[in-house]
Amino acid sequence: MGRGRAAARTAPVLAALSALLLAGCGFTPMYGDAAGAPALSRIAVAAQDDRLGYSLREELEDALGWNRSAAPLYGLETAVEQNRRPLGRRIDDTATRYELTLRAAWTLTPVNGGPPLTGTEAVTTTYAAADQPYAAIAAQQDGEDRAAAELARLIRLDLMRALSPQ
Repeated sequence: MGRGRAAARTAPVLAALSALLLAGCGFTPMYGDAAGAPALSRIAVAAQDDRLGYSLREELEDALGWNRSAAPLYGLETAVEQNRRPLGRRIDDTATRYELTLRAAWTLTPVNGGPPLTGTEAVTTTYAAADQPYAAIAAQQDGEDRAAAELARLIRLDLMRALSPQ
């Protein structure tokens, strides 16, 4: 009992001490607020006008934490192309799975002028092929949504690297 109480009393002290030591050395977590999050939250996203573009735009706005009340500092344009390839074959020569590859080219342009930043990312995911038509559509859309979420995460990492102070 005595050791448990002593450990419970010293744990907050050790946590506070380690936080002070990390703050003193200049450590900034990659996903912390100081690593460019204010700039990321002020990026207006534009995407192509289809279901996949809409899904990617929504995922990017969520990943960047878009602040709708503040004027944007940057404009982000994305162009996405997809490639769907059948994998595995049944005896009747229909696919059992599909491989979906999304490639996105992005351009980040400062609103007040300046040179744009560009980059590309690619994501591959798979999904099962269903025999029922509605199930097949739902599986394909789920694969697209998962790929768009991963693509948004990768683009966010690219933007964090590009906007972080060197």
